[in-house]
Amino acid sequence: MNTDVKPAVLLPAFAATDDRPVTLGVLGGGQLGLMFVHAAQRMGYRTAVLDPDPTSPAGLVSHHHLLADYDDAQALASMARLCDAVTTEFENVPAESLRVLSQRNPVSPAAEAVAVAQDRLVEKAHFQTSAAQSAGATAVGPVPYAPLREAVDLEAVDASLFPAILKTARMGYDGKGQVQVASRDALAAAWADLNHVTCVVEKRLDLVAECSVVVARGRDGVCVHLPLQVNTHVGGILARTEVFPGNLDADLSARAIQAAEAIAETLRYVGVLCVEFFVVKQGDGTLGLVVNEMAPRPHNSGHYSIEACDLSQFDLQVRTMTGLPLSEPRLHSAAVMLNLLGDIWLNTGELRTPAWDHVLALPGTHLHLYGKLEARVGRKMGHLTITASTIESARQVAEEAQAILGIWH
Repeated sequence: MNTDVKPAVLLPAFAATDDRPVTLGVLGGGQLGLMFVHAAQRMGYRTAVLDPDPTSPAGLVSHHHLLADYDDAQALASMARLCDAVTTEFENVPAESLRVLSQRNPVSPAAEAVAVAQDRLVEKAHFQTSAAQSAGATAVGPVPYAPLREAVDLEAVDASLFPAILKTARMGYDGKGQVQVASRDALAAAWADLNHVTCVVEKRLDLVAECSVVVARGRDGVCVHLPLQVNTHVGGILARTEVFPGNLDADLSARAIQAAEAIAETLRYVGVLCVEFFVVKQGDGTLGLVVNEMAPRPHNSGHYSIEACDLSQFDLQVRTMTGLPLSEPRLHSAAVMLNLLGDIWLNTGELRTPAWDHVLALPGTHLHLYGKLEARVGRKMGHLTITASTIESARQVAEEAQAILGIWH
């Protein structure tokens, strides 16, 4: 054990070793880092951000902004000296950077867990292992799939997987690196277009719904979860999340939560983890559940928790980093969360400022803009959460907000 690693419990105020404010670090300065920094600072912690973008949202509001690449040795050394614990806001941070930091700091999630999420084939193998260790019919496995690493794998892809979706094993997110293929010939052509990088071939299923579960697991093994979220994606990007009691069949909801916690447990995960699921129609007409993918960090679908729960996913992130107790978050309002993409600044054919005053005149609206300086089609610029006593009321306000902003999906 490395004796230089700081203790697991880090109370807000002053560190016992050097009489300075406790500082929490995050690799990545985007919107997830921004909301983490806000949560940490609200609890009395100082923060440090490592991000190469001088205008990164989190870097602009943090106590320290280390302006460097994520694998910069000098920056990592500075991060280790500044911080008492470190996390990440995105899964494609170099796992080796997390390993370097872990030699001196508690790092959550660990490099090994992040590395699993960085490779879809490794990730699906973990899902299979987790399902195998779960009990009986309640186990939730991955989407049927096959690996595609070399030409010989083309013929080995089972015909039952078609029609399929071809996905790059690494670096794909928000619908990127994905191609729908109807046959083996189409698969070969699509793989060539992707320059024969390692891929996964997934069976295209009859989807009824998409949902996700955000869990937080501490170093002591205590695991809590946010309420299950029902999601709508458009073009591979999350467009809308709804959360309210009974938003999914109780049995399916319980199975999803159990599966997400099992995935965290078998990874020996520490931190906040989001697991995404598909609700599918089975051959006998009943509904089933498969696990799609995981994100080793807070997730877009969990943003509603800032206003609709007594503990947000970012509060939980701070608690897992610092060893503070994890209590089960409670939903106190029904919620609809709308993603705000750059499209709404551009959907009239020219750049314009959306009518935020009209949106904020609606009851129960909570606007989050991330401070990004350039609006682009498909770029996540912010989100809007609508809370209400009933989901019907929240939906009505959400429809009015969508009409004002020109969001149609």
